[in-house]
Amino acid sequence: EVQLVESGGGLVQPGGSLRLSCETSGFTFSNYAMSWVRRAPGKGLEWVSGISSGGGVTRNADFVKGRFTISRDNTKNTLYLQMNSLKPEDTAVYICAKFESEYIWRWSELGNIAAYDSRGQGTQVTVSS
Repeated sequence: EVQLVESGGGLVQPGGSLRLSCETSGFTFSNYAMSWVRRAPGKGLEWVSGISSGGGVTRNADFVKGRFTISRDNTKNTLYLQMNSLKPEDTAVYICAKFESEYIWRWSELGNIAAYDSRGQGTQVTVSS
């Protein structure tokens, strides 16, 4: 059974930083691309950042603008999201997601939320003064 468990969320002031983690089990983590998505209050799922199985390729949504860095440690089966310069509009539940296939035929697919077959419960990030 695939399990994705996020942690690291919390309340932070505008301009602050957080590091999210996603511990995984139940599949061969190193074989799959992964992403972070988020759900803001009253809105649908929004893709944030994606990373290839080996970690060599990353893609970010335009709104990230260099503030967030996605990474992974395949020896620990863990995905990370370092978030800096946080803004109130970044307030959301942050969720890690597993790509549906071991093969990804073009890197733009990292941004396709429909291509992910498993998601965790998420961790709440609130940016407020």
